[in-house]
Amino acid sequence: MASSRKSLASPKASKRIAVALSGGLDSVVLLDMVCQVNQNKNATTEVWAFHIHHGLQKSADEWFKFCEKLAKKYKIHFDFRLLNLSQEQTQGNIEARARAGRYEALGDLCVDHGIKDLLLAHHQNDQAETVLLQLLRGAGVAGLSGMPQDRVLHAKDQEITLWRPLLNQSKEELEAYAKVHQLKWIEDPSNQNTHFRRNAIRKHIIPRLAKIQPEAIANIARSAELLAESQALLDRLAIQDGAAILNERTLCLMPLLNLAKRDLPAANNLMRYWLKINGLGMPSHERLESWWKDLYKVKADASLEWVHDEASIRLWRGILQVATTTLGEWTFKAIPTKSEELGLPEQFVKEAQKQGLISLRERKGSEKIQIKPNSPRKTLKNLFQEADMPPWERQAPLLYIGDELIAVAGIGVSYPRLLTSGKRVMPLWVEKR
Repeated sequence: MASSRKSLASPKASKRIAVALSGGLDSVVLLDMVCQVNQNKNATTEVWAFHIHHGLQKSADEWFKFCEKLAKKYKIHFDFRLLNLSQEQTQGNIEARARAGRYEALGDLCVDHGIKDLLLAHHQNDQAETVLLQLLRGAGVAGLSGMPQDRVLHAKDQEITLWRPLLNQSKEELEAYAKVHQLKWIEDPSNQNTHFRRNAIRKHIIPRLAKIQPEAIANIARSAELLAESQALLDRLAIQDGAAILNERTLCLMPLLNLAKRDLPAANNLMRYWLKINGLGMPSHERLESWWKDLYKVKADASLEWVHDEASIRLWRGILQVATTTLGEWTFKAIPTKSEELGLPEQFVKEAQKQGLISLRERKGSEKIQIKPNSPRKTLKNLFQEADMPPWERQAPLLYIGDELIAVAGIGVSYPRLLTSGKRVMPLWVEKR
């Protein structure tokens, strides 16, 4: 992803908010509303417009230019991301992949500019379309709850709140607002392509429902609100049922199976809640059934693996957990001179950096390191076993200086190299999420 043409942030602003601006009717109306309110209140809120350039259509450059000019017209700040979907990502459900990439890019923009509140232009018709799509997929309460008025997005270990202030406004109301205020926007030609299910529902199903019952769209959106309330109660029930099962985003197998034998719907609810807090999508009824069959058959000391929502779910030592592979980098934290904290000699590290001797290597299997005083060097295999690390986490990043193993992520630093005085630094493995 690329970014440029940034506006300079104002240090005097008491608060910063951003509007996701595509250039379509909905986001243009939202931006106008936000700017109007901000001007009328003479507020010190700093408004930003964020645009995601997908590059999936020939007219994408024109949309970008339109959004940039619109931001200048309103005298607000503007930034964008160029979202490059790989050839592999453009296969299959391109809508879902583009949506995931868009949220990631918007989150990065918020972090870059110190913004914790991002406004999205989803409206009542969008909500009705979402509910109908989920209904066609055979979704449960969670899916039929549609889009929430607000939710938290995690980006680079920071929390950003996504707001949907137009969720109770119909498409017709937004069109009327745009007409009164003489707004201009861009029509996305891909919205006419009924090959996409959402467009087919928008073009063929929604209009017919409105003819059958004029309040159909509003009623579907209202049902989503009621189902969201029901889902909140189900989540609360899952927490109660999982008191002795759910532990720091893992599930203990034996009490989970006992719950399933006693009350399968409650166990299914707990399983779905566990997937949700791990950021994974809901499984189909058939997939959930196959998981229970696997769990009933597996032996106490055996392991198994499922692939779900592009993630690996593993059972190890009677614990179900999502196996994550994290990217990251080694950094060197400076230690205060007066501190008694252990660290590597700063000069030793600086010289190694100048000579290009610092490297990140993969584990081969015979490495040894001493991480405690008065203890022998041990193989990484032994250290991983002592730390009770799951097998899939044992390909930990190794930090070398020259041919000497200096540090192992999750294990420790080579003790003989550590000092308690003088200028020191400590190597830290920082994960990139």
